[in-house]
Amino acid sequence: MKELLETVRKDLKGRDLLTLHDFTVPQINFLLEEASRIKALQKAGIPHPYLQGKTLAMIFQKSSTRTRVSFEVAMFQLGGHALFLSPRDIQMGRGESVADTAKVLSRMVDGIMIRTYAQSEVEELAEHATVPVINGLTDLTHPCQILADLLTIKEHKGTLKGLKLAYVGDGNNIVHSLLYGCAKVGMHISVATPEGYEPKAEVVKLAQQDAQETGAQIAILTDPVQAVTDADVVVTDVWASMGQEAEQREREKAFAAYQVNRELCSQAKSDFIFLHCLPAHRGEEVTAEIIDGPHSVVWDEAENRLHAQKAVLATLL
Repeated sequence: MKELLETVRKDLKGRDLLTLHDFTVPQINFLLEEASRIKALQKAGIPHPYLQGKTLAMIFQKSSTRTRVSFEVAMFQLGGHALFLSPRDIQMGRGESVADTAKVLSRMVDGIMIRTYAQSEVEELAEHATVPVINGLTDLTHPCQILADLLTIKEHKGTLKGLKLAYVGDGNNIVHSLLYGCAKVGMHISVATPEGYEPKAEVVKLAQQDAQETGAQIAILTDPVQAVTDADVVVTDVWASMGQEAEQREREKAFAAYQVNRELCSQAKSDFIFLHCLPAHRGEEVTAEIIDGPHSVVWDEAENRLHAQKAVLATLL
């Protein structure tokens, strides 16, 4: 077993994290175990400076609370250093190509995290960089968030395989990464979205291919009650993500029947847990009664961004 873990660790060293689909089942399970181990060290007050002298460049085309703080604190506690780079701070925001930026940064830092709009921009950065590139979020995927989600579910449920996760809301980057993540760890996932807001067909297809290996079941539905029935985990996200603010009113009408509230959650198992990647809009996608209630684990989920990303950084860098 120890030899297998070392093999997985060596395979991950120097890798990019662009989507969870790119990782094998053992690799994702390894990252989750590593996150739990490093979290235990921190809780016990044991230093873990695995990245002493290492530097991470953090490119933010999109702002964030949890992504910036978790990556910056993670690098500090791992003994390294993080550089915050906004479009105002680097030439990529003034017309320098992604490829040139990747080549320059690779000569100076040990890894690059980017939070941006287009998945193609992350892929281009990874293509030309010679250091690991980590996807901190794109409009297509959010792999670091879902690693934290899986860690949180495992902590509260003791296992992942065979659980049912229900997602209600917009078929966005969170759903895409949940589809990949659940398929990899053997969790069943039911997604309920209004017509026209479904997850991308190509993502669903790839997740279904992964699910064949683990026995996970995937259902894409329009009925939120059907999705939530007998769920162990209920998840939602904002109806209008960053960059979609102009669609707010239109989306409020489309998603009116998709609010996660007490009535809907009564269809889930009595010990269900509720997750939300935050920020949340109480009274829209979720009621305060649910997100601030006894089933909510959103604060554990937010904290676990730190621990999951420590595992990613310590392993890839």
